[in-house]
Amino acid sequence: MAAPSRIDILKHELVPRHEVLTAAEKKEILERMNITEKQLPKILDSDPVIKKIEAKPGDVIKITRKSQTSGETVYYRLVAEKSKHH
Repeated sequence: MAAPSRIDILKHELVPRHEVLTAAEKKEILERMNITEKQLPKILDSDPVIKKIEAKPGDVIKITRKSQTSGETVYYRLVAEKSKHH
């Protein structure tokens, strides 16, 4: 029996592009949006894409989603550590 094939989740058509911002990019985005990193929506470090791109708690992720109506939409998420109590 053949081994099950592995799917690269970063190349799946339904998974938007995820990029870890540099410290300078993070600072610029937070200043431009006039917010602190704690005000960003969270994404857990246990998320499969976050694991794959090796993002760490405290990193800011730029998520670019393609849309038929609006072209591309950009979202930002703060990587948060999954609580050990869940």
